[in-house]
Amino acid sequence: MLQFILRRILLLIPVIFGLTIIMFVIARLLPGDPVGLAAGANATQAERQALATEFGLDRPIWAQYGTYVAGLARGDLGRSLLTRRPVAQDIATYLPATLELVLAALALAVILGVPLGLLTALWRNRWPDYLSQVVAIGAISMPRFFLGLLLQLVFAMWLMWLPLGGRLPIIVFPPHKVTGFLTIDALLSGNGTIFVTALRHLAMPTIALSLSPLATIMRMMRASAIEVMGQDYVTTARALGLPRRKIVTKVIARNAFSATLTVIGLYFGWLLGGTVLVETVFDWPGLGLYATKAIVSQDMMPVIGVALVSGLIFVVANLLIDTAYGLINPKVRYA
Repeated sequence: MLQFILRRILLLIPVIFGLTIIMFVIARLLPGDPVGLAAGANATQAERQALATEFGLDRPIWAQYGTYVAGLARGDLGRSLLTRRPVAQDIATYLPATLELVLAALALAVILGVPLGLLTALWRNRWPDYLSQVVAIGAISMPRFFLGLLLQLVFAMWLMWLPLGGRLPIIVFPPHKVTGFLTIDALLSGNGTIFVTALRHLAMPTIALSLSPLATIMRMMRASAIEVMGQDYVTTARALGLPRRKIVTKVIARNAFSATLTVIGLYFGWLLGGTVLVETVFDWPGLGLYATKAIVSQDMMPVIGVALVSGLIFVVANLLIDTAYGLINPKVRYA
């Protein structure tokens, strides 16, 4: 198992290196004048040149990349052209909000999608199966920003059950920061009121972000379960007279879930990239909203930093998924 994990870690090195090259080159080749936007409309040419020199933007792109890689080795992601703050400091501030939203959405998708997929496999070609197909197609095809606006219209404006956006009301002080996740920090501090308030703010963006992966995980689990039910070892288990519940939970569900794990790992990265629209709609102060503001102002260092951190989180998540897949299915350890 250790060799399996080491092989996966070694494969991450070229992926991370390639990601830094692609993001840096794309950011530097994009049209626009970030120095002019940062300096202001009334800035003189000398002031603009001084700003470009300060941030190294007047140097060749290969020299800028070398400086950037050297900074990465020290944990330095550069500075924002507009705020002059270190990008790493900004990301450390906004990352917990994004992770809380992504993990909540993925947890909701897995908790509901896996058992629903298993049930529709057991009830295939019946009305619950046909209903799930219609719901899954609708969930996958609906844009997330439209679903977010629809949820705001119904639950925030018409029914007034949930807040319109944000993580907490302005007048509410957040709990003492331990993990950066408001729900967990509220529980650790023993403040039930803030916990409930944070959950109410988290509900709508979580639903908007989780609907598409929920539908995909449900359909993937259904297809995998149907394939497993046709295997000889399931037929043997039935012939031996094992209880139906034990066959479903111990044999079918476990073997079907191993294939679904791959989809869950891919959707974690998809959700990280998909938070931009959801965080913008719900004014969620995470990496997506931070990157959107940086893109509008052509401040590329935060954009590169967000992309790099998201990529790192994605490859680490896939490493964990590969490890879990190896634990569930020992055959892949030697692949």
